[in-house]
Amino acid sequence: MVEETAIPTLADVAARAGVSTATVSRVLNSPDKVAPKTRERVARAVADLGYSPNFGARVMAARQTKTVGAVIPTMENAIFAKGLQAFQEALHEYGYTLLVASTGYDAEVEDAQIRALVARGADALLLIGHSRGRGLYDFLARQEVPAVVTWAVRPDDAGAVPSIGFDNRQAMRELAGHVIGLGHRHLALISAEIAQNDRAAERRAGVRAALADKGLSPDALIYVETPYGFDEGSVAFAQVMAKRPRPTAVLCGNDVLAAGALRQARAMGLDVPGEVSITGFDDIDLAQILHPPLTTVRVPHRDMGRQAALALIGHLTGAAPLSSATLDTSIVLRDTLAPPGHT
Repeated sequence: MVEETAIPTLADVAARAGVSTATVSRVLNSPDKVAPKTRERVARAVADLGYSPNFGARVMAARQTKTVGAVIPTMENAIFAKGLQAFQEALHEYGYTLLVASTGYDAEVEDAQIRALVARGADALLLIGHSRGRGLYDFLARQEVPAVVTWAVRPDDAGAVPSIGFDNRQAMRELAGHVIGLGHRHLALISAEIAQNDRAAERRAGVRAALADKGLSPDALIYVETPYGFDEGSVAFAQVMAKRPRPTAVLCGNDVLAAGALRQARAMGLDVPGEVSITGFDDIDLAQILHPPLTTVRVPHRDMGRQAALALIGHLTGAAPLSSATLDTSIVLRDTLAPPGHT
């Protein structure tokens, strides 16, 4: 018969460390309130015994699990990586753990993931964009689970869920305005799918607004909507270059689509930017190492992630109410953009 090993208890740790159970509890929950030598003795006892705190009991006592959920559209898109890393780092500083779920841009999956994270005791949630029904926000309100939206803002809707992000429409409007200002009159846009993606929808609106600003018809914009990916960007580029009049500048809704477009331009024997200019959006690391390096919009990924974490922590600890913040983007000019006919 195999002898079962008893699960170590708080009392076992206290006995091994030579302290009271109350002291062990303080070390585990408020270590800064315990003398360093005592903390070391308790930590050594915990390690020796393989003790694990009764998580369920701690949750019931504190009414918090010290976990925060993040629900992102996909784990394949590099644009979320730096922001989530900064988000996790800030959470860790304050003793919180991050749980991440992805939705595949599917509204039903997102609904299920959000409800699952709440059921597992997530204290708060980070969400991407505003494209979801009011019912989900009402559910979070009933459960008293705060949420903050990132990668987008709604300056015209102050009553919505707080957002810490950037203005996708204005960022793309500024980039497209710069492209038009160089003399381009025939523009194409390769966009991510806009269903359940308000960021992509706002970026398309930004290009159309820039055309109108310059006295050009927004309806003249050549537009292709495609799933995210290198190959999809390549196929979409071939499609827009088959249109007439042929575009002299192809704006892409993100850097990965732009990388695919650049690859296809090379396959078609087109000089970039001599025969066609290509731009991206996000300024992920890939943009700098493409040949030629990609003109794009720089998004404050890390600043956004950290600010979102600090906002949620401030709310959870009662230090400050949740509020929205709009962060700045900037145009990064590299070698894939030039005036039309540039050689």
